[in-house]
This record gives sequence, C-alpha cells and structure tokens, in this order.
Amino acid sequence: MKSDRLLSILLLLQTCGRVPAPELADRLDVSVRTIYRDIEALSAAGVPVYAERGRHGGIELLAGFRTDVTGLTADESRALFVLAAQGAHAALGLDAALGSALRKVMAALPAPHRPAADVASRRILVDATRWQGGPQAAVDLGVLQDAVFSDRRLRLRYRHSGEQENRTYTVDPYGLVAKAGVWYLVADRRAKPRLFRADRVRSAAVLADAVRRRPGVELADAWEVLRRQVEERPGGIDVVVRVRRDRLDLFRRMTAGRLTESPEDDGGDWVTARLSYGVVAEARQLLAFSDRVEVLSPPEVREELARAAASVTDLYQRVGRDPEENPSSEA
Repeated sequence: MKSDRLLSILLLLQTCGRVPAPELADRLDVSVRTIYRDIEALSAAGVPVYAERGRHGGIELLAGFRTDVTGLTADESRALFVLAAQGAHAALGLDAALGSALRKVMAALPAPHRPAADVASRRILVDATRWQGGPQAAVDLGVLQDAVFSDRRLRLRYRHSGEQENRTYTVDPYGLVAKAGVWYLVADRRAKPRLFRADRVRSAAVLADAVRRRPGVELADAWEVLRRQVEERPGGIDVVVRVRRDRLDLFRRMTAGRLTESPEDDGGDWVTARLSYGVVAEARQLLAFSDRVEVLSPPEVREELARAAASVTDLYQRVGRDPEENPSSEA
C-alpha cells in the first residue's frame, strides 16, 4: 500500500540520512520514478524532504526533523514481542536493556495493538538450544563484543577441537553469531573468513589497530560463506544402511547432516538409507543404534564397526573377569 511505503521511506530517511533514490527503489521494490512521486507526496503532506542530484546526491530530510510516529501494524507489533533466542540477550549482558526497551515499545504502540503484543509475548516462546545438549561451557563475550563494536582487531589464544595446544591468531572481526545455542566469532584471518567457537577462546585482547575487513563484505556475507563450507563439506565415503522402522524417526534426527537422500520406505520392517562420511571412523556414530541399524556397504565401514563393537565387548568382558580393574567392585 502507498501509505505503508510512504511511512517506510520516512523511517528509512530518518534512520539513514541521505539515501540515493535507486537504493530506496531497490529496498522497497519499486521504480525510481515511483520513489520521486512518493517524495512529492511526502512534501505535499508537510514533510520537509528534498532531493539533491549529482554523484553524491540523494533524498534527505531537513536537518533536525524527527517524527515519533511508529506506524506499526498489529502483526508488526506482535512480531516485536516474539523474541527468538532469548538466551542470546543474557550472554550479551542485554537482558535488562531488552526488558526496558520492550516496555518503551509497548508504551509507544497504538493502543489497539497493545493487547495483541502482550498476548504474543506470553503465548510464544522460542528456545534455540538443542534437546539434551548437555552443560554448556561458560562463555565470556565481553572482549569479543568490545572488538566488534569498536571496529578493532583481536588477538586470540584458541584451542581447536582435538588439539591440546593453544594457537595464537590476529583476526579482523565482523561480528558474533549465535547458532543452536553456540556462539561463534566470524572474522577474517589474512583476508580469508574464519569461524571461531567462543567457548574455545582461551583469552582475547583488543588491539589498538583498526579492523581490516574486506571492502563490501558484511557479517551476513561472511557467515553465509562459512555456513556453506560447513554444511556443504563434501563427504568422502558413501554408506548404505538399513534401519529398523521403529528407529527411523530417531535415525533421521541424529544423522540429518549425513543423509544424502530420503530413506527408501518399501513398507517393510527395514528401511534403506544412504549417508556420507568424511572418513571411515566417523561412521562409528551408527553404533549408537545397536542392532537397529546395519551397514550394507562399503565393506571397510562394516569392518570398522565390527572392530569397534569387538573392542567394546572385550572391554566389558575383561573388566568383569578382573575385579581389580573394575572400579565398582568391592574388596
């Protein structure tokens, strides 16, 4: 609707200052000609807006002009109070600020929309953590936040998974990302995007040097590249298994990142599935399903699981025979 678009233009100009007409047209998905007609409509309504042509021109509000109008619809008001990843605010030390901000927003909402917003805040809860995720390591995001918001470089002491020694990196941060309850620092190292789990940062120091990000790259851009690298990492081994039907739902959830196609359901007691693993040892994940999952191919994966299962059997049989090796036995 035109009225919504006029309000969007007003709020964009109020937030961003001078904005080129093509950029406004792109953001609002209309033509540049439509934008200029809308500017004329705003001016006719008494809004002090003007356009400057030229290389550095654009559309701008008269300096000092502000409006307190929110223009929020009922759905927009409701959306503000459906807060995703509430734990994120606590990790950033913003719980108190969030509560204060929401109280101010509630007071500024048009009276007819306040009940809907209040109901949404009490009826919708988003918990971004995984089921049975286990205890999470304490994460201090303070120094990382300082670097992100002050646009400074960071020096990290970082321990990679599976390594005992810490490594030291100097990085250029783009920002912080919370995914499934885990915080990540997205940063460039030597002009290439890198991902650092916040709970593996052993120490961090903000440097005096200004950050050196790649031109035109924002946090969302760098995150998308890194996300694709993780999720689309090519597997080296294709594994075919059969799954007992009574474990199929659990199997789908636990192996979602490994499945290469939907399991073939022929209506029998067993369902065929295909997965991809980087190395043979990663397929040991399937032992968690005991005799409810059987590897059909390749042979090297069957042999790997047989060795692992035999090792576990030997461990428990050996402990059972030798009381001195069984810490739960009594003298």
